[in-house]
Formats: sequence, C-alpha cells, structure tokens
Amino acid sequence: MSPNNVLLTGMPGVGKTTLIRRLAQILHSARPAGFYTEEIREGGLRTGFLLVSLDGPREVLAHITIRSGQRVGKYGVDIECFDRFLDSIPFFEPGRGMFVIDEIGKMECLSDRFTALVPQLLDSPVPCIATIALKGTPFIQSIKERGDVVLVRVSRENRDQCAERILGMLACG
Repeated sequence: MSPNNVLLTGMPGVGKTTLIRRLAQILHSARPAGFYTEEIREGGLRTGFLLVSLDGPREVLAHITIRSGQRVGKYGVDIECFDRFLDSIPFFEPGRGMFVIDEIGKMECLSDRFTALVPQLLDSPVPCIATIALKGTPFIQSIKERGDVVLVRVSRENRDQCAERILGMLACG
C-alpha cells in the first residue's frame, strides 16, 4: 500500500522548498491546495519569510521589523495574519487532489489554527506533501512519528532524485 502523506525533512538550504514547489507544479492537474514559503531578502540579507498560496495570495509570516510577542530568533511572527492566510486556502474544496504545506516548522506551529489543521490534512484521504523541521517541538516530532507518513530526508546529494521517488510512492507518476 502506498503512503498517503510524504514529509520532506533535512538541513536548511538543501532544497526542500524548491522540491515541494516542483512537486506542486508537476501535480498541477490534481488541483493542489496549500502554500510554500519564500525568504524576504533586503540588501542581500534575509529579513523575513513570505507565505505564498498555490492559488496566488501572498502574506508576510515573519519579519525582523514585526513587533510581536511571538518570536523565532530575530523574527517577529504575525500569527493573526497567518491564521487569516490559512483560512483563505481552500483545502477542503471539492476536487482538491493534493495538499501542500511548506513548512511544519517552529514559526508555523506558533499558530493553534495551524497545529489543529495539520492532523486534519494528514487524516484526510487526500495525499499531503509537506516539509517538516529536522528538529523541533513535541508536536513536530509527533507528526514525524505518525504511521501514515513517509519521512524523506532531502540532501544536496539526493534532492534531484527525490521528486521521481516521491511521485512513485504516491502512485502519481
């Protein structure tokens, strides 16, 4: 039996987001619902993170200039904005054949709405492809330990072969 959910993990900068964007593009006919993140760079320095819905809307998740009680490192995290962004994504719209989440990480897990949504998506019969932090909270660890997920460790050495492997696992290729 093929797994329903594939979680991509690995060190920062190995290409997990690039891989998940590539998979979402390949699986476009499945009408995937979800989002990916992009770095915000100013003057060559990373200053924040942008959320990008597969359906187009974009919002700032975190930035060095955000004054928030919720922080990860030097970044203030806008949880209210993230919750509104999540509400705008038509995850459970009929005809959606794939969920895409980038990423199940420390910033995103500050949102109670997100930590409630992730198990709902993974429990669904719709396949889910997500990136997940290599290390993290007990919630992140519990997601990686689920019996209905396959954890794929992405590295610079294997990232180019991962898309084909994942498509084969999901019987999409």
